[in-house]
Amino acid sequence: MIHPHAESLKDLTDSQLEAKLYKLNGMYFMTENQDVRQQMILLMDSIKLELEERQITKKKQQQDNNGLDDLINVS
Repeated sequence: MIHPHAESLKDLTDSQLEAKLYKLNGMYFMTENQDVRQQMILLMDSIKLELEERQITKKKQQQDNNGLDDLINVS
């Protein structure tokens, strides 16, 4: 986790993470305080990284499930 004030992102679902990201993105453009914007960017990056890690894990699991067993046809 990059942002120190973020709650545990592992406990949230993908849709909850996307909703948080959408909400933060909207708030980012509402404020003109650069310090607050920097903190928002850090939090948004943390959420994006968590979502990317989940996608990579899902792809690896799919590849593992589609191993060589499907390629070899023994009849």
